[in-house]
Amino acid sequence: MIECPRDAMQGLHDFIPTATKIDYINSILDCGFDTVDFGSFVSPKAIPQMRDTAEVLDSLNPSDSKLLSIVVNERGANLAVQFERIDYLGFPFSVSEQFQRRNTNSSIEHAFTRVEAIQNLAKKYNKEVVLYLSMGFGNPYGDEWHPDIVTGWAEKLYEKLDIKIQAVSDTIGCGNPESVNSLIKTLIPSLPNVEFGAHLHTVPENAKSLVEAAYNAGCRRFDGAIKGFGGCPMAKDDLTGNMPTELALEWFNEQNIATGIDQEKFNVTMNKALSVFP
Repeated sequence: MIECPRDAMQGLHDFIPTATKIDYINSILDCGFDTVDFGSFVSPKAIPQMRDTAEVLDSLNPSDSKLLSIVVNERGANLAVQFERIDYLGFPFSVSEQFQRRNTNSSIEHAFTRVEAIQNLAKKYNKEVVLYLSMGFGNPYGDEWHPDIVTGWAEKLYEKLDIKIQAVSDTIGCGNPESVNSLIKTLIPSLPNVEFGAHLHTVPENAKSLVEAAYNAGCRRFDGAIKGFGGCPMAKDDLTGNMPTELALEWFNEQNIATGIDQEKFNVTMNKALSVFP
């Protein structure tokens, strides 16, 4: 289970005070998540909410949870790798040309060369790249989409750049249980050395069915954000929220699937979230 406070916060207009971010993320770090997507080293003009990522990082408590930071270019990666505490560099790689330009101001091919440079940095500094296959289940921009396109990029990213963690990302909430199950069921056997995750954006009423579909397809890596807060500010104007972590946990608990999350501490953190987000 990966908790994504960065994804929850990044699109908010009003700046969340640094001390509030630190307190909230420290609470998340107590819960037992495998990884926490805590911040990003990106342009403060593009994502002003994340301008204090380095300051937040310096005040995070020790934890067994690994830390992930989003980067979109070499400049951001060079900043991130200087922090020993960071384990993962996350990169949003879109299979939609239009969304890649909206999100990182580059073409897909240029983004591929960026991933190569970031991967070289990551290996040099003992980090690992987590690549998000954005628009993995379709897009609203009219770009061609087909499961084979997603699979083709996943294969190229592994075979050419050795990217071993890839999270198929819905971004706009257009996936359904059938498409989620089908795509993940295709990807996992085709690239057995890649850990595939599900980064799903959804309305709450569809959350459990999507988790079930991904799990039954073999996925064992799930991103979420408490209460489903957030969404990608570079996507459509009407944001579709993140996968609500509490609903994913509820489904896993109903199936007696262990997640490693301390439910009591998670409940405390979930209550804290209500005071962090408007």
